[in-house]
Amino acid sequence: MEEDNGERSSFVIGLIENRAKEVGVAAFDLRSASLHLSQYIETSSSYQNTKTLLQFYEPMVIIVSPNKLAADGMVGVSQLADRVCSSTRKVIMARGCFDDTRGAVLVKGLAAKGPSALGLDSYYKQYYLCLAAAAATIKWVEAEKGVIITNHSLLVTFNGSFDHMNIDSTSVQNLEIIEPMHSSLLGTNSKKRSLFHMLKTTRTIGGTRLLRANLLQPLKDIETINTRLDCLDELMSNEQLFFGLSQALRKFPKETDRVLCHFCFKPKRVTNEVLTSDNGRRSQIMISSVILLKTALDALPLLSKVLKEAKSCLLGNVYKTICENEKYTSIRKRIGEVIDEDVLHTRVPFVARTQQCFAVKAGADGLLDMARRSFCDTSEAIHNLANKYRQDFHLPNLKIPFNNRQGFYFSIPQKDIQGKLPSKFIQVVKHGNNVHCSSLELASLNVRNKSAAKECWLRTALCLEALMDAIREDVSVLTVLSEVLCLLDMMVNSFAHMISTKPVDRYTRARFTCDGPLAIDSGRHPILEGIHNDFIPNGIFLSEASNMAIVMGPNMSGKSTYLQQVCLMVILAQIGCYIPARFATLRVVDRIFTRMGTMDSLESNSSTFMMEMKETAFIMQNISHRSLIVMDELGRATSSSDGFAIAWSCCEHLLALKAYSIFATHMENLSALSTMYPNVKILHFDVDVRNNRMDFKFQLKDGSRHVPHYGLMLAGVAGLPSSVVETAKRITSRITEKEMKRMELNCRQYEDVKLTYRVAQRLMCLKYSDQDEDSLREALQSLKESCIGGRLR
Repeated sequence: MEEDNGERSSFVIGLIENRAKEVGVAAFDLRSASLHLSQYIETSSSYQNTKTLLQFYEPMVIIVSPNKLAADGMVGVSQLADRVCSSTRKVIMARGCFDDTRGAVLVKGLAAKGPSALGLDSYYKQYYLCLAAAAATIKWVEAEKGVIITNHSLLVTFNGSFDHMNIDSTSVQNLEIIEPMHSSLLGTNSKKRSLFHMLKTTRTIGGTRLLRANLLQPLKDIETINTRLDCLDELMSNEQLFFGLSQALRKFPKETDRVLCHFCFKPKRVTNEVLTSDNGRRSQIMISSVILLKTALDALPLLSKVLKEAKSCLLGNVYKTICENEKYTSIRKRIGEVIDEDVLHTRVPFVARTQQCFAVKAGADGLLDMARRSFCDTSEAIHNLANKYRQDFHLPNLKIPFNNRQGFYFSIPQKDIQGKLPSKFIQVVKHGNNVHCSSLELASLNVRNKSAAKECWLRTALCLEALMDAIREDVSVLTVLSEVLCLLDMMVNSFAHMISTKPVDRYTRARFTCDGPLAIDSGRHPILEGIHNDFIPNGIFLSEASNMAIVMGPNMSGKSTYLQQVCLMVILAQIGCYIPARFATLRVVDRIFTRMGTMDSLESNSSTFMMEMKETAFIMQNISHRSLIVMDELGRATSSSDGFAIAWSCCEHLLALKAYSIFATHMENLSALSTMYPNVKILHFDVDVRNNRMDFKFQLKDGSRHVPHYGLMLAGVAGLPSSVVETAKRITSRITEKEMKRMELNCRQYEDVKLTYRVAQRLMCLKYSDQDEDSLREALQSLKESCIGGRLR
């Protein structure tokens, strides 16, 4: 297998669909040797669910069948791949490669867990599409990479993406979870404005990928969330444990998670006869993997020492699973029998090459010892050549760096060069304050040195074959080690590190319920509070008795920021992290839907209003009773009457559900909803108006507040003629007077119903409180007296 570069995608995805609008997805991660299977019904003709998964995996290859199998009116996954992932390589495989029976056999044989744990024993016929996609994906990986996947080595998850909160691709963009909107306009520091880059202080590539996966698909299981929060509680209260874990994790190589795949994949042909450059590269990667695994296993004792006294369930399980597992000691012992004890993983190019050449103990192979002598001789000759040039050409500061692409080269400070360089130097290139160059003698030595190193790698690889086969027998424990290190990296170096850099008590642990309220006291925007020191906190309270909040206020008063803030805090809480608030209790959210911004789509020939309606239709079709919906300015891209009618009817539709909704609007007429529906709460952002100027307080308050003619004020500031502004004021005053009379009539008509709902809301809050019996009795008595005295009105 090839090495990947950093955080570049390593997913190969197989896609297939049928005419019943079902889509099967198999995502194979070449880096961590894992297979993720999903099958679902595509509820949208625009393939929103599939787009979300493609955005989540960011595949390097997409495999599809040649025939369109989609239902009428659907574009098909092949065309979708062309549209959404236009720069991604697309592979078309014959329909016969998508064989669900073959896929079931492969998954059962390759999965580290048993079929019953995956749910394949009883459901494989029902989920045949994702198994068909798995068959094609595995076939392509083995053929393209020239490997055989080791039995019982793959980490397989089944329908995993739908065991988590679902955030569609539009919402990911609106909430700036991974990248900020309009990043090209914000300069090079714009990445600090996304939630991902705020938390991206992980030390390993696997930890960074796990963080991204958690932000795009937060947890739904309360027990798992609380287990992470318990771990975070211990890290925050025990500084010795926190700093000890930070130090222990630094001992593990950055690429530890990548080691696993080199033991899960066995080359189809490893012989002594075919000594090609490809074999040399594969041998080098294999040696590097063994060295990296040795370095990781050497770091386990320190991790074990730090975790021994840990009390939280998560850290305790890590200690029992990793530190008390004798298989790691056994693997380390086997490696020690073959690999020299002084060999360690390093990222310095020439040191790494030397370590790879001298990885195996001396005397194991005569030809290997000869190749090592040749490697050392050429390396010494190169340094002797550099000393000779320093003396002959009076270049005392001449250096001889090394990189993997071009080998050794000369680096000479420009200040040491008097006039032109001697003709002996070739390939001269300016690089900052230095000049990089080579010579014919150095080029010849480079070729000989590289050839000797390649011979060392090939002979070393032959010596390591038996060791590799022995390690493959216990490859499942390496899978566990990789997962645990990624999780610890995220918990310690991301979550705990981020909280530790904030002032004390600025972040708090959220409490979770299945059907309780969404209550946040003094919440702050997790990204913007780091930019603005005087950020104004605001709270939110939604329950089944009051499941919609309509937020009103002038332009630039903070409505859109508030909507984004609530969603980001829910996401942070459900990945198992503290949130920026004084107090929070949350109902677990299964989907977040957003409708924000105004933007047309020239590609799909859709106007701004059509894009609004498509996004709204997707929300209405996929909403569940545990969803969180935030909508910003719905209906403003069409006529005022039609826009108001659509906004009103959408609110009524959402009010009939148990989902929690936050609706930001400029349409003051929508506040009339609270006079007819007692489960509507009206909020507004406070603004002071002085001398026709608005002073924004960014403070959220209960009730509606009419700020007269704030749009006309802005129009006047923009330079609209005063006569036009005055005429507009007279017209809007008459319209407002009629609306106020209608709202007063509705208030009187629905007052009794609203009183009943207020009582119900108080009772529901008491239901989910943790007060003792006497306090509850006192609260119920107070509520009774309030009802009798009419104070709730």
